[in-house]
Amino acid sequence: MSWKLTEDVEEYARAAGPLLAARAAEHTVSLTVIENARASGRSWSALGEPEIFGWWIDATGAVSGAVSHTPPYELLLGVVPDEAMRPLAQELLDRGRRPAGVNGATSPAVEFGSVWSALTGDRVVLGFAMRLYRLGELVPPDPAPPGRARLATADDTALLVEWVLGFDEDAGTYIHDADAEVTDRLRYGGLTLWEDDDGTPVSLAGRTRPAAGVVRIGPVYTPRALRRRGWGAAVTAAASRDALDHGGREVVLFTDLANSTSNELYQRLGYRAVSDRAALTFEAVTP
Repeated sequence: MSWKLTEDVEEYARAAGPLLAARAAEHTVSLTVIENARASGRSWSALGEPEIFGWWIDATGAVSGAVSHTPPYELLLGVVPDEAMRPLAQELLDRGRRPAGVNGATSPAVEFGSVWSALTGDRVVLGFAMRLYRLGELVPPDPAPPGRARLATADDTALLVEWVLGFDEDAGTYIHDADAEVTDRLRYGGLTLWEDDDGTPVSLAGRTRPAAGVVRIGPVYTPRALRRRGWGAAVTAAASRDALDHGGREVVLFTDLANSTSNELYQRLGYRAVSDRAALTFEAVTP
């Protein structure tokens, strides 16, 4: 039994892709990492550490675990059996890799955090708790707010970067390069704007590339001064319809469990809870 780590996304996809795709909605983030790495071809070695991918080979010789780490983000747990937790942490440490934290389904993430803390002495802190929702039947707002949806274009780049960073700040998440994120999404029509009757953009919703038939909605952002007018719901519904029209057999999104407004909103649009997830941060303890 052992972990195999590589910087080759195609090697990882061949080894672990079927495991992840068997429960594609739950593993939407892991599958999106594969598709983004394929599409962008970007190298993370410029950041000092390359993006790595790993799979666990169990006692039967089968692949039963899958993880990835894209610096500077947290270690992403796809599937990690209990017996593979400590070997994973030790393998990372042996390679000199110290992820900023761990992101995964709540129970495995907490378990890995406990193992990591025992090995390193790091303090484990909850960054945020999330809930995964999957779209059933789309129910657009009725009546719809004034205005219309349209796909964002390169002419919107400055506004899109500002709003992606605004979402990042509100959510307490971290985007290493908002410009690159926006440029990549524009390549495949992955950003939708809602305009008011005057043609002024008032809200934003993004979507990922299809990965094993799953498309994830996010980010969803409306500037504070423009909220509570129905535009966030309308642009989310429009992006969800766009996802269905562009290869999404399943459409999913994550919410912050601390935000009751967004959790209620997405359920009104037809999203149903699937599972919970946690992002934990590792903090070195100073003697």
